Amino acid sequence: LDNVMLDKEGHIKIADFGMCKENVFGDNKASTFCGTPDYIAPEILQGLRYTFSVDWWSFGVLLYEMLIGQSPFHGDDEDELFESIRVDTPHYPRWITKESKDILEKVGLRISTWVMAPLLFWKKLQKCASNCLLLCLTQKSASDYNNFDREFLSEKPKLSYSDKNLIESMDQSAFDGFSFINPKFEQIL
Repeated sequence: LDNVMLDKEGHIKIADFGMCKENVFGDNKASTFCGTPDYIAPEILQGLRYTFSVDWWSFGVLLYEMLIGQSPFHGDDEDELFESIRVDTPHYPRWITKESKDILEKVGLRISTWVMAPLLFWKKLQKCASNCLLLCLTQKSASDYNNFDREFLSEKPKLSYSDKNLIESMDQSAFDGFSFINPKFEQIL
């Protein structure tokens, strides 16, 4: 979860794209066995070819963890965890709202049976209609750190520097169309 960040409105930002696959849509499918164990979709574990739906599975697992505070799948080692992902049905505590459970089931953990969920979810989210998620993720003030693990709040921040020559030598076309550049980063460039 250290590659997923929340802004002060509760919007999710992904901070690491270490392994990305392009053009996985339509009839194009991937077959690479990859991913963080807790978030690997059943299709990958079964060795099936897959589409971007595996990302929705991972997103569903992430939402479950954020709403419930633990992983939906468990095991003492990777083999047991993978078996749990393949065969177990997530447990929903009694205190979780019907709306939250509905989103979890539709967006992530049952995506193969409800294909339109991602499109509808994002349209609702853009209109801030999916309040059941945002209510528990938003900050009450700029200094509210309730959504952060206490362990990380005690760590001393480290400033890392970018090698300008290395950045210039790399193909940056993947970032075309991005409209935001941190003003501090612009000074480095």
